[in-house]
Amino acid sequence: MSTNNYQIYLDCGFSKLRASAFHKPHINRTLHVESNFLFDHMEISIEVQKIITFLEKNTNEYIDSINLMVDSPNMLSIGISVSKKIDGLQLEQHDIQFLVQEAKQQILKYYKNKNITHIIINNYKVNDIDYDYLPSNTKCNLIALDILFICLPEKTIEYYKNIFHKFDISVNQVICSSYAKAKNYKENLPQHDNVSFIDIGHNQSSITTYMNNKIVCLSVIPIGGNHITKDISNVLKIDYKQAESIKTDFNKKENFLIDKNFSLDLLQKIIFARTDEIINLCVKSIKLSSIITSSFKVVLMGEGSKILSSIYKDKISILHDLYFLEKKAEEVCRAGLVLGVGLNRHEVTVVPKKLIKQGFFEKFFHFLN
Repeated sequence: MSTNNYQIYLDCGFSKLRASAFHKPHINRTLHVESNFLFDHMEISIEVQKIITFLEKNTNEYIDSINLMVDSPNMLSIGISVSKKIDGLQLEQHDIQFLVQEAKQQILKYYKNKNITHIIINNYKVNDIDYDYLPSNTKCNLIALDILFICLPEKTIEYYKNIFHKFDISVNQVICSSYAKAKNYKENLPQHDNVSFIDIGHNQSSITTYMNNKIVCLSVIPIGGNHITKDISNVLKIDYKQAESIKTDFNKKENFLIDKNFSLDLLQKIIFARTDEIINLCVKSIKLSSIITSSFKVVLMGEGSKILSSIYKDKISILHDLYFLEKKAEEVCRAGLVLGVGLNRHEVTVVPKKLIKQGFFEKFFHFLN
């Protein structure tokens, strides 16, 4: 086990890397650093090296492990229900472990190229009574679990692990960035039963939907901020880097179009046409992948949403409640920290198999409660 005073959370976005070093004894003592924009993803190793060097210099510690935060256009969530007869016996934690293990094996059997990143128990049904948590001291005839698995492609995780392996750095745990951010922000929002977080990333937009304060789905559409940049580049006939700069400065500088040979009106039409498409595709995904029938709140977050603000809300043809969530970049890594070390009675923590001296494996998982 590492004796370092800092724990590192590193968010590997496709266009930018973000890392935060959190001081273990004083968690609010934080060091944050970001990479340059990755126009060429072949530069990622260079940016990783810069970040690690910066953190080691400023923490005065050698970094040998990190907690990896990552998303992918090919991530998915899978819901499954499993049950077990107890025949009137006392309900024990090992009964839950058995069911989770059984469900996990089914997922691994049919989704062989996926890595199970998060296991969330949404409901415990004991003797036909639903519980949000595992009831104690209960005699049970039948126990059933509704479990949600959030999975990332195995090749995506191996890709990043290999990069860090070059610098003799191991990965402690893998966290889905979109899920971590949505969960963290959800807990800080006013109470609202039905809410979907749309995280507009570089190459994808992730939709995390909560119903009755429980996550019901994490879905992805393969379209994001990069498509807006390409639209600007193609319509205005400018190179990609210039288009990215214009998109980044949009809604930040009042006079950034001075001396440009195109109008603000044209730029707005380009941006809002694609943004409107992204949001409406996300809303369709929400309706298809969940059982929400009443109104729900939609919260925009992520790098891709920064080109918008509430003053342009009327430009987007969405009929639901729409909100913009503006957070500092370091909040992304803090969301990973909160999920990684926080108490969450609904989530099962997957413990990597690791040999000890006696030759046995550590427990497959444990519950944070």
